[in-house]
Amino acid sequence: MSAADSLFGSDGFFLLALLAVTADAFMPLIPDGSMVIAATLGSAHSDTSPVLMAVGVALASVSGDLLLLRAARSGAGWAQRRLDRRPGAASAAAHILELLETKPGRTMLPLRFVTGGRTVLDLTMGTTTQPLNRFIRWSAVSSMVWAIYIVGLGYLNAHTFNTSWLSFAVSCLTATAVSALIARWVQRERRTVRDSAAAAEEESAAAAPVAAG
Repeated sequence: MSAADSLFGSDGFFLLALLAVTADAFMPLIPDGSMVIAATLGSAHSDTSPVLMAVGVALASVSGDLLLLRAARSGAGWAQRRLDRRPGAASAAAHILELLETKPGRTMLPLRFVTGGRTVLDLTMGTTTQPLNRFIRWSAVSSMVWAIYIVGLGYLNAHTFNTSWLSFAVSCLTATAVSALIARWVQRERRTVRDSAAAAEEESAAAAPVAAG
């Protein structure tokens, strides 16, 4: 076993990866996915269970959501200002709130795979007074799906390639590509909803009776 495998497969590095997953809700630029992949690769040939690793990653992800949500609800003004500082975040928040009413799963699950998606989602919920039961339930589901995906990706590539660096590179490139594709799908869905709303407004305006002059 190489020195890198010993480091990435250690309990200390896995705990660091879990902290990164939790903190990613607050700071989405943290490479938490890459760290989880590295930890999975480092432990792939040991007795460490990938199932337990996935459960740990999911719990860390849900914990990050709840911590940011609580911080946002205790300081809604701060959360709103943070949304307003991000280009497009305010309109995205309005779109998210609308979709959460009818399509919570279809809304929350893709955002788990998009960089910054869970941050906007958590801050959005933190600035509202909507009940949280359904949000927490879907946060747990989406966290578990993402955890199985990211741990499974590392574990599969660890047993596909002979070298750790190649397994890591392929895993990270795959995760980046999937994230980019989902982000494009989310943007396309937003445009579709926005265009539909604009068309409905135009139809309503055209159908409105003209007042006599």
